[in-house]
Amino acid sequence: MRKSSPTKHLGLLILRVSFSAAMLTHGWPKLQKLLAGGQIKFADPIGIGELPSLILAVLGEFVFPILIIIGLKTRLAAIPAAITMAVAFFIVHSEDAFGDKEMSFIYLVAFITIALLGAGKYSLDGYLSKGKRKSH
Repeated sequence: MRKSSPTKHLGLLILRVSFSAAMLTHGWPKLQKLLAGGQIKFADPIGIGELPSLILAVLGEFVFPILIIIGLKTRLAAIPAAITMAVAFFIVHSEDAFGDKEMSFIYLVAFITIALLGAGKYSLDGYLSKGKRKSH
């Protein structure tokens, strides 16, 4: 098996951390809204109710991006983040001009790419898999 280049792993680290950290800026206000309690006013784009929609948005825009940043279960964590952005792009902003929904598209592509490529060796996933290889 060919040894992969350090620049590939550095690129995966930059991709993971930059997009996920940027996503946190969208998820943090939603988390605060969720924790504040009281009357929840939030979009219900897939018809499951405002509170469940807000919970799913917090998971996709805050919780799973944290896992992606640290590189833990990265491929799996990128799936709900990508789904959240797919809902934003294809449903929430379906009638908007591309320029108005462009960011959700860019995040969607980034999270799909992360799901396909994984975290790389500069991650908890990489560290844990290195430990598993040594024990066999």
